[in-house]
Amino acid sequence: MDRKVTTPLTDEVVATLHAGDRLLITGIVYTGRDAAHKRLVDLIDKGEPLPIDIKGQIIYFVGPTPPKPGEAIGSAGPTTSGRMDAYSPKLTALGLKGMIGKGSRNDAVKEALKRDKAVYLGATGGAGALLSQRIVSAKVVAYDDLGPEAIRELEVKDFPVVVINDMYGGDLYIEGRKKYERKGDS
Repeated sequence: MDRKVTTPLTDEVVATLHAGDRLLITGIVYTGRDAAHKRLVDLIDKGEPLPIDIKGQIIYFVGPTPPKPGEAIGSAGPTTSGRMDAYSPKLTALGLKGMIGKGSRNDAVKEALKRDKAVYLGATGGAGALLSQRIVSAKVVAYDDLGPEAIRELEVKDFPVVVINDMYGGDLYIEGRKKYERKGDS
């Protein structure tokens, strides 16, 4: 059963989420890929303010295509999350509560999720056209020069994701694989 959550996320909500939970997100979600993440972390390293307040927020790893007339956004499927692994721990340390992408995360990110009470969420790769139907509005809020990789503020309604990594160390990719592994020959 899908559970509805609204952004921004709080520590209390994150504490109720477990690997394997299916969620429908409503509210504001920000976009960002590796180029935008690098710029954000460069600002953090210099002690300068970020162009967006990430406290309690979710960043969706996506570089959407241009919208067709009358649409809020073009195809908006997730990108491979591992490209953001070097940057994510610094963002969760500042209060980022969730990330949406595809693929597994490294151990440093998983430790940061536990330390900072955050979650990593998976969206279905290859379903960008369907996912874009859950995006009500989109506007560039930082780094317009990055084109599709600019940071956008998305308003989403019932955006479908699955909790991959929770704040307790749960990992759906590991737990799911264990469920279906063969236990010797029969």
